Amino acid sequence: QVQLVESGGGLVQAGGSLRLSCAASGYIFSPNDMGWYRAAPGKQRDFLASISSEYSTNYADSVVGRFTISRDNAQNTVYLQMNSLKPEDTAVFFCNLEMEVGIHEYEYWGQGTQVTVSS
Repeated sequence: QVQLVESGGGLVQAGGSLRLSCAASGYIFSPNDMGWYRAAPGKQRDFLASISSEYSTNYADSVVGRFTISRDNAQNTVYLQMNSLKPEDTAVFFCNLEMEVGIHEYEYWGQGTQVTVSS
């Protein structure tokens, strides 16, 4: 089994910054992709960014230039640096890990961390 534990959420004023962390533990195989999603109140979970174990990144258009994803493979940890935060960024942020083992695909989610941006 794989467990993902997010941290770093909280309350921040508009224009401020936060850095989220997600530590993965368990049976983790490479290559894999780790990513961040968020769910605003009453809305579906949306993709924000992902990074492969080879450090290839993808971003949603809404966060390009403001959010940066990175990872530490040795620690199985992924980070999301969020700058210039806006009230509309308020959401629960979730960490995600996807990997293939042979012909099987596995996907895991963290429990989420709340980010609240005040105006």
